Amino acid sequence: MSLTLNQPTQTSDNNAPQSPKKQSKPLLDPAIVKRAIKESFIKLDPRVVAKNPVMFVVLVGSVMTTYYFIKALIGHEGNALFVGQVSIWLWFTVIFANFAEAMAEGRGKAQADSLRKAKTQTVARKLVNGKEQQVPAPDLRKGDLVVCEVGDVIPSDGEIIEGIASVDESAITGESAPVIRESGGDRSSVTGGTKVLSDRIVIQIATNPGESFIDRMIALVEGAQRQKTPNEIALSILLSGLTLIFLLAVVTLYPYAVYSVRAAGSGAPPSITALIALMVCLIPTTIGGLLSAIGIAGMDRVMQHNVLAMSGKAVEAAGDVNTLLLDKTGTITLGNRQATEFRPLPGVNIEELANAAQLSSLSDETPEGRSIVILAKEKYGLRGRELTEADAEFVPFTAQTRMSGVNVDGVQVRKGAGDNVKRWVEEQGGRIPAELDPIVESIAKVGGTPLVVALNNQVLGVIYLKDVVKGGMRERFDQLRAMGIKTVMITGDNPLTAKSIAEEAGVDDFLAQATPENKMDLIKKEQAGGKLVAMTGDGTNDAPALAQADVGVAMNTGTQAAKEAGNMIDLDSNPTKLIEVVEIGKQLLMTRGALTTFSIANDVAKYFAIIPAMFVVTYPELNKLNLMGLTNSNSAILAAVIFNALVIIALIPLALRGVAYRPMNAGAILRRNLLIYGLGGVLIPFPAIWLLDRILVTLHLA
Repeated sequence: MSLTLNQPTQTSDNNAPQSPKKQSKPLLDPAIVKRAIKESFIKLDPRVVAKNPVMFVVLVGSVMTTYYFIKALIGHEGNALFVGQVSIWLWFTVIFANFAEAMAEGRGKAQADSLRKAKTQTVARKLVNGKEQQVPAPDLRKGDLVVCEVGDVIPSDGEIIEGIASVDESAITGESAPVIRESGGDRSSVTGGTKVLSDRIVIQIATNPGESFIDRMIALVEGAQRQKTPNEIALSILLSGLTLIFLLAVVTLYPYAVYSVRAAGSGAPPSITALIALMVCLIPTTIGGLLSAIGIAGMDRVMQHNVLAMSGKAVEAAGDVNTLLLDKTGTITLGNRQATEFRPLPGVNIEELANAAQLSSLSDETPEGRSIVILAKEKYGLRGRELTEADAEFVPFTAQTRMSGVNVDGVQVRKGAGDNVKRWVEEQGGRIPAELDPIVESIAKVGGTPLVVALNNQVLGVIYLKDVVKGGMRERFDQLRAMGIKTVMITGDNPLTAKSIAEEAGVDDFLAQATPENKMDLIKKEQAGGKLVAMTGDGTNDAPALAQADVGVAMNTGTQAAKEAGNMIDLDSNPTKLIEVVEIGKQLLMTRGALTTFSIANDVAKYFAIIPAMFVVTYPELNKLNLMGLTNSNSAILAAVIFNALVIIALIPLALRGVAYRPMNAGAILRRNLLIYGLGGVLIPFPAIWLLDRILVTLHLA
């Protein structure tokens, strides 16, 4: 027979053509900078600044020095030029901190604007008593049924209850490659604002107006629902405590200075402006000004990876994850079993087995069936065959027979589960060779799926189907191991199959024949041991575990129940994305630690600049502490205040981009922070303050 096969092409999430990733905006995008400058002044509202105790103290100091500046201008009391400059730079300090926060929010707000444009007044085709009615999309309610066909924009979030379609989700994910959505299973969820590219589907609306996925995204990226994380709250309390301590120290310093002047009979107590400048330089203004920006930027970096974090707490928790649970199918493996080998019985030519296997799979549109046709074609040169003109009778697979095949020109070919094919062969009057069972058992023991092939009443051999591990997975798990994270594969397979896949993929452990209860028990057991657990999932049966996990990443292609249970949603539906999320979480914590270390360390130079300058007239011996050789008290104080403001601007790119992450243990991270940001924080201000002092004197500003 001369037969040629024309195989239809299909697109799915796993094998869709890859499009280039959307281009992220540059770190200092002009449009975002322009918007952030405007926001910096809007955020001067005391009710907004009061949320940051450190910067609120600086704001109060700015107001007070402004008062003394006006008083100096009107009453000619004090050095108006000095007081005015201190006042201006204190205002700049607050504005620069606001600018850092606004820059961190900038990308999110730009994305929110883009999402708003995607929310058009779509007209929905609502089903009422089996008939279609045209209604505005905002009028849809949870439970309504709508029809979408080629070219229709899906009016709201929902679940496909009938049909299958190719959907363009670029409005949400930024990817142009279409994806397949179908009723039943874990790929039934669709998102409002996406577009149907093929076929017809019936959708059951899952949300009421204002509750859609896009509405939630807009609220989240704009920060409306952003709450401080536990780590951020703890650090805020520490900074507030330090601020209070230095505030009390400066307040008590003035009466001590007055007493010292009277006792010495010479000199003058420091001005209120100088004391305010001292206080602002002593409190941790650098980290206080950047703290909020670091947290927001962390969420934004997750969003740049197309992962929507429901809270900053989830991102931060990802940085402390100890155990990572991953589904096997579609996460570690491709999700579809692939034909990898033909194993003939003794006396059977392997080309004969390959030919029969391909013939039995010509009408099999499953991924497994197509892989058999491809294997026979690529390995044995058997080209596809055209059976449309022949008198061929295709035998589809059913749950009852567990076989499929074809009858053509008096030849019957079958492939399927071993017991079922053996029974069929015996019914045809054939016998079962003793060599068959050992081949079937050897494949099953290594986690494969054996499909027996028979021609008429003769068994020819076995097709070896294998769940193929995705390329590069072992390297990814090695990365996680270097981070100190234990990986656990979860699967419904039997223990033998699970063990084989786990060893090939390189995971640390596995849970076989897993039920929703088993997943919950495993997560609770890990948490009871003081560990933080992350999990990915997409099915309704994953929802309880996603809710229990400290970091639950639901796939956007998954069910509504899974997306509601998780605290992150991966818009690309790439389960391995959790590895990037963990890295971003760790990067967030490292960035916060590094800048806190730098902020506290760089106060040392300011002590040597301001304290000698304030009291050198009364106590000339303090001039020995003027290690930088600063010109005079006014230039020293101004140089310290200016550096205090400018260092916030200098560190904004680092706060937004984050400290470069490399897998290392906590001790190594601490040593790196102390060496780079601790020592750097001590040394950098000395030359910077000295240079500012010289510039001020040269320009006759001090």
